Amino acid sequence: EVLQVSSAAELAAKLGCRPETSVKVVSIFGNTGEGKSHTLNHTFYDRRQVFQTSPQQESCTIGVWAAYCPEQGLLTIDTEGLLGVAENQNQRTRLLLKVLAVSDIVIFRTRAERLTTDLFTFLGDASRAYVGHFTRELKALKERCNLTGPISALGPAVIIFHETMHTKPLANDDGHLAVVDLKNRFEQINQSFDAFSDLQYVGMQTVRLPTCFDGLRATVKKIMDNSTVRSARPIEVIFQALKLLNDKFSGDIEKTVPSTFPDQYFTCPITCIACNARCNKTMNHQDAHACDTRCQYQHQYNNRVQQCKDCYEKSGREVVLAPQTAARNESAMMAWAKFAWSGYVLECPSCGVIYQSRQYWYGNRNPDETVTRVEIVHVWPGDKSFTQEPSNTAQKMLDGLKVITETVSTYSARPATTVSDWVNDQIAPSYWVPNYKIQACHKCGKSFPPQEKKHHCRACGNGFCEACSSKTRPVPERGWGPEPVRVCDDCFERVVDETVPTLPEEGSESEVTAWKVGEVVRSTFGVVATAMEYPIGLIKDSARPDYWTPDNELTKCVVCNVEFGPRNPIHHCRSCGLGVCNDCSMTRRPVLSRGWESTVRVCDRCNERPEL
Repeated sequence: EVLQVSSAAELAAKLGCRPETSVKVVSIFGNTGEGKSHTLNHTFYDRRQVFQTSPQQESCTIGVWAAYCPEQGLLTIDTEGLLGVAENQNQRTRLLLKVLAVSDIVIFRTRAERLTTDLFTFLGDASRAYVGHFTRELKALKERCNLTGPISALGPAVIIFHETMHTKPLANDDGHLAVVDLKNRFEQINQSFDAFSDLQYVGMQTVRLPTCFDGLRATVKKIMDNSTVRSARPIEVIFQALKLLNDKFSGDIEKTVPSTFPDQYFTCPITCIACNARCNKTMNHQDAHACDTRCQYQHQYNNRVQQCKDCYEKSGREVVLAPQTAARNESAMMAWAKFAWSGYVLECPSCGVIYQSRQYWYGNRNPDETVTRVEIVHVWPGDKSFTQEPSNTAQKMLDGLKVITETVSTYSARPATTVSDWVNDQIAPSYWVPNYKIQACHKCGKSFPPQEKKHHCRACGNGFCEACSSKTRPVPERGWGPEPVRVCDDCFERVVDETVPTLPEEGSESEVTAWKVGEVVRSTFGVVATAMEYPIGLIKDSARPDYWTPDNELTKCVVCNVEFGPRNPIHHCRSCGLGVCNDCSMTRRPVLSRGWESTVRVCDRCNERPEL
């Protein structure tokens, strides 16, 4: 990338013209061995050997060569071929882009039987580089040389000269259909040609040599005669533009060449969300992601883990420690008690419990100051957060209390129901069927579980379930007055004869009054119980681990799609945190990845996984 001339006058002298001579620049590009020099000689110099050609395997055109064609007022530039052996291919590509930037017409010569991707890739990358890097420099040149017209007018016109022998070139209707096809191919591979002021296609099938260059010559002349986009420029202006670009974009450049089979083809595509490092394991691997490069700390991910210092210093083992409520061999109740008193612990499989967060009344030191070392780790998508304290401790406490209360309520449900039914029978009206005789709903025949409440119709006195006795109407003939009370569906639809006299023995006023008093007492206790449920619900929401889906966002089980309701309460899988019903979460397993050391509720989907 070194100019062999030092001034515009020296360049003009070597070309055989004056510095103020106005010319248009025609450059030719293409892969090595495509006959670029031969094309320039036969198209513009009447087959004279202006540019050197050779039948040898070694390329005879190294770098960039220029010649002046006085008959047509052209400065022709021959370039080194692409895909040829070069010490630094990237440096050669940069040199070609500088030539493209000062050219008025660019000819891309190809003798491939079918247009290949490298043609569109080179022109697309050149267009992107021209817009991104050369526009500012060409704008400065435009102002310095008092050139008129917009900056976009400085873009060259491109001619694709396609010669085949055994295949037909693109369909050519005055070049229009072929150009449309070319533009579609640019779009198919996400390449742009916005930097070029024009795109032309010259295709020909050469059955017998020599090649006819009349079509290429005519296309070049047509573009030259069109001065609305680009006009001829003096040699000295062209030299200044080339020198400016060469001074701006010069120096050493990396020699890296893209591999034919890069690692990205075969390695895992997942990247660390903290440092964007790529996983170096094979595609579709089943174990954890890994990367050899070191990660950087991100406060939002808190990607620091504690490792046992003793194990690392003695044997070099990196044992990651997770905060726990207590040691693994302690019972749940003892673990909760110790956690409330001494805080979380760090337990090493080899060294045992090495740290307690509240071991002393005051003066407790951080673990990394005494028994652990901090390691910055990668954060892969889907990984759990690296919290310094177990996030499910509060939920563990609620789960333990819930187990105790459910156990007590289960064992005490039948005696409590029996006592409640006996009390209700003592104050119930005489025409009501006693509770101990009611084993199933009088209408639908559904059996009553021990904890389900039995309802009496105020009109007929039989026992019904909630669904069959949800309607209300006045029952004055039974002594209930004008206020609407609970009746079964049949009595609600039955027309009541208002002339029927009230039968005191079937529902005396004193009996009804006794029952009303009992209902007031029960409703009072019910209000108190309901009021107690609200703070319990708030505690449950605050104790919910971060990965759990909130209850208010759950409408149905994620496994069986059955809607949640009073008879189908919401349960959370300790592994995925989604809402499931009881039937779809009967399995109990430890979930070590979420900090659940003991057996906890797991949904059927997560139960199919070998490790949790």
